[in-house]
Amino acid sequence: MAEADPLRKVALTREYAGQYRAGQLKLAADAPMPEPIRMPGRPAQLRLVHPREVPRRGLGNAEGRAAFIHAIAHIELNAIDLAWDAVYRFRGLPSSFHADWVGVADDESRHFLLLRERLQAYGFDYGDFAAHNGLWEMCEKTAHDGLARMALVPRVLEARGLDVTPGMITKLRSSNDHATADVLEIILREEVAHVAAGTRWYRWYCAREGVEPRARFIALLKEHAGGYLNGPFNLEARLLAGFDEEEMADLLEQATRR
Repeated sequence: MAEADPLRKVALTREYAGQYRAGQLKLAADAPMPEPIRMPGRPAQLRLVHPREVPRRGLGNAEGRAAFIHAIAHIELNAIDLAWDAVYRFRGLPSSFHADWVGVADDESRHFLLLRERLQAYGFDYGDFAAHNGLWEMCEKTAHDGLARMALVPRVLEARGLDVTPGMITKLRSSNDHATADVLEIILREEVAHVAAGTRWYRWYCAREGVEPRARFIALLKEHAGGYLNGPFNLEARLLAGFDEEEMADLLEQATRR
């Protein structure tokens, strides 16, 4: 997570994910407690700004499409760190928890490389555009609580990607950028499994703590993430990712109240 070079971060992720799958990485019984959360490594040239300050560009020209791809690549780079932080920070959990999030980190690293390749096809690279830090800020807010992390990062922030990506794909294809659209098709398909992992572990936490999942999820949304309650929702993808019909009805009701 501390590595500032994105390509080195990806390489380390692929290396350690491979070691984990081979049974070569285990958490020692006497491992020290996790350190307080801090900003992960980012390249020096990357300019982080408030979300309102990120320039909005259309997809009608090459620079606009590159800026759009950069924004998605930034999300994927954050997602690498989000997954590793879950592996590092939350202890006393079944080994399948770590297996899920190591696998997510590995997937996100591959997504980042696919998007960087598309950026380079337009003559740009990661760090050439400004980006915001909203994803990591949510990670910081939930560092103290695995239940809140599972609710608000995979089931809200990543799930929002399930909602908006189909429209992005349509716009890219209408701009004849089929190569980037193909990459987003891969990401959309694999992000369903990531959100499903969040759903699975959110419910596991709720069961362990004797919490009713639907009510707690709505309470966490209202407290921390009301701005993400914007429809339309990708009902099919969210159902595949573990949301049930009652939860989707809750989301629709909350969205109409905004």
